[in-house]
Amino acid sequence: MDKREAVGSWLSGPRAAAEEAGVDFGYRGERLGLPEEGPGSIARPGRRLGALAVDWGLCLLIAYGLVTDGYDHSTGNWALLIFLALGVLTVGTLGFTPGKRLFGLRVVGEGTGRVHPGRAVLRTVLLCVAVPALVWDRDGRGLHDRLARTVEVRI
Repeated sequence: MDKREAVGSWLSGPRAAAEEAGVDFGYRGERLGLPEEGPGSIARPGRRLGALAVDWGLCLLIAYGLVTDGYDHSTGNWALLIFLALGVLTVGTLGFTPGKRLFGLRVVGEGTGRVHPGRAVLRTVLLCVAVPALVWDRDGRGLHDRLARTVEVRI
């Protein structure tokens, strides 16, 4: 093994190194019974981040225009409260937020399809904390989705 090959395996991460050694992880969502691609497959990180950015921007605009008299230190707090309400109300009833709809995503319950309102509250509160959303499993689900037993899929 030459140096470039060794560095390449280190840079590509432990999953790639394990796959080269013959370990079969399957595709994202296989353990959950979801298709590999197309509608119903696990949402990719880029789409999820794009939807989150749209939702957060919308909440900032609402907080800036309706709740406060211009941008100050409380605008971010109001935007977070609006984000919490938006997530709970829309994910708990429709299964998606405006940003998720724009990016073709939907939140579904594991095995049930619909998200129970209690799960929507738990998922959104954990998303507002932000740290659980940064911890992902091998299926690409954030800790907030795992704890709420939800999955974000493509529609």
